[in-house]
Amino acid sequence: MTLWQQDEFLISTDKAMLDFEVIHRFISTSYWAANMPKQTLKNAIDGSLCFGLYHCTEQIGFARVITDGATFGYLADVFVLEQWRGRGLSKRLMSCILSHPSLQGLRRMMLATRDAHGLYRQFGFTAVSEPQVLMQKHVPNLYAQCQEPVT
Repeated sequence: MTLWQQDEFLISTDKAMLDFEVIHRFISTSYWAANMPKQTLKNAIDGSLCFGLYHCTEQIGFARVITDGATFGYLADVFVLEQWRGRGLSKRLMSCILSHPSLQGLRRMMLATRDAHGLYRQFGFTAVSEPQVLMQKHVPNLYAQCQEPVT
């Protein structure tokens, strides 16, 4: 499903359009999911509402939302390739995500970021007001422990 198109840029939720290799190359070298195995990423994509950002037919960005479609969503794996940054594309991607029909009426949407607070604040995200009510089970460097064989 095409959500937005302007000139040679496109944002779509059609998983058939996703370039898995581009996504895996970026995600597996990110600070939040370094060394993520391909099968883990495939499973994550299969269980998520995905947004691909394209220049013509080339994938240049990605985001996914893990959601029940009724009350909660978690925004994850948001990126625009470095050479395409500075053109407002991350803002356009966020606009498309937040206006998607399946994400309307959610009571809470969350995300985690080290370096993009300014972007997300523009879309109404704030620091958690009561961090004491949130808990996590976090396994840092999990993917470094489960390297896939090189084929």
